[in-house]
Amino acid sequence: MHPIAYLDCFFGVSGDMLLGALVDAGLPASALRRELGKLGIEGYRLRVKKTQRAGLAATQVIVGLENDHSHGHLNEVLALIEKSALPDGDKKSGAAVFHRLAEAEARVHGATPESVVLHELGSLDTVIDVMGAVAGLRLLGVGELFASPLPAGGGSVEGAHGSLPVPAPATLELIARAGAPLSQADWQGELVTPTGAAIVTTLARFQRPAMRVNKVGYGAGSYDFAGRPNVLRVWLGEKLPEEKGATLLVETNIDDMSPEVLGYVQERLFAAGAADVWFTPIQMKKNRPATKLSVLCAMEKEDAIVGVLLRESSTLGVRVTQVRRHEAEREVVTFPSSLGKATVKIKRWDQEPVQVFPEYEDCRRLAREKEMPLAEVYRIVQAEAIIYMKERGIQ
Repeated sequence: MHPIAYLDCFFGVSGDMLLGALVDAGLPASALRRELGKLGIEGYRLRVKKTQRAGLAATQVIVGLENDHSHGHLNEVLALIEKSALPDGDKKSGAAVFHRLAEAEARVHGATPESVVLHELGSLDTVIDVMGAVAGLRLLGVGELFASPLPAGGGSVEGAHGSLPVPAPATLELIARAGAPLSQADWQGELVTPTGAAIVTTLARFQRPAMRVNKVGYGAGSYDFAGRPNVLRVWLGEKLPEEKGATLLVETNIDDMSPEVLGYVQERLFAAGAADVWFTPIQMKKNRPATKLSVLCAMEKEDAIVGVLLRESSTLGVRVTQVRRHEAEREVVTFPSSLGKATVKIKRWDQEPVQVFPEYEDCRRLAREKEMPLAEVYRIVQAEAIIYMKERGIQ
């Protein structure tokens, strides 16, 4: 077992919420201040206080700025990180977060990552949020970081360029580039900030692992909404070994795509490592015909599969369920049948008799070459394969 953390972003995520959650889960504020001191920057004060959000006790971390100092371009932020006394691992992770931020901003504004002005994303408090989160995860011994789907929110938010839709363009670009899953949220407001999205999409995997939870921390957002807990919840614990036969079922409902595109999505899913992909006709709201797209994949393929679905299909979210899969032992054997070279699949299960299944493509080829019915080719190949196996002691 090794230490992991899971970010439960049920009401969103921001940089300061993540810092608060880590401190609430046991990260000493003094240790966080010590590590941030290695950045060698001044002009800010880190304040930590206990508070409540909709009745939930939480920790709020506030970065107070003495002036409006800002690092406008990516190279300035990277230079600041590189000359710091933080460990190389922290520098690499922090630089990766800001690279992703700059790429998203560049895409939104039609610029290059090197030339785009980061505005508030390059401000001192953003540097503190990002590098504090990176250092805090290290201090807590977190080996892997996981995250839940991100709530979309709604409405608009004020930015450097005026009123923008929620999710903010940079936030949505970060989510899209990472193939991160979005969940529906009936709250009008910005729930996921660009900084929060950059940290999570860079450092976390979007899945909930089997784990033993040892500590839970709540990080408070800036505002206290009536009846809504504006907090980020972090679970700290150990990752449990995967259950034998455990696999994932990834599904989504689609009602606005053509069959040709669905076929292409299926190809991309298999290329990404799907074990199986299938379509089921369903009826959605307003009695609208639709298709349920289902994918079976190994646990470690979740990010790749979800990414394909969110990039290549029109869906806004997917459902992921852990299921158990029992598999029979199988072996593929090619042998010289009387009709020509043929391949069969051998199935073994417990103490049951061995079963033999001819491969369709070989039988199809032989049926055409010999101008024989396909069913007859199947019968001959199967019978001769059983004899071939017995003669060579294949059981």
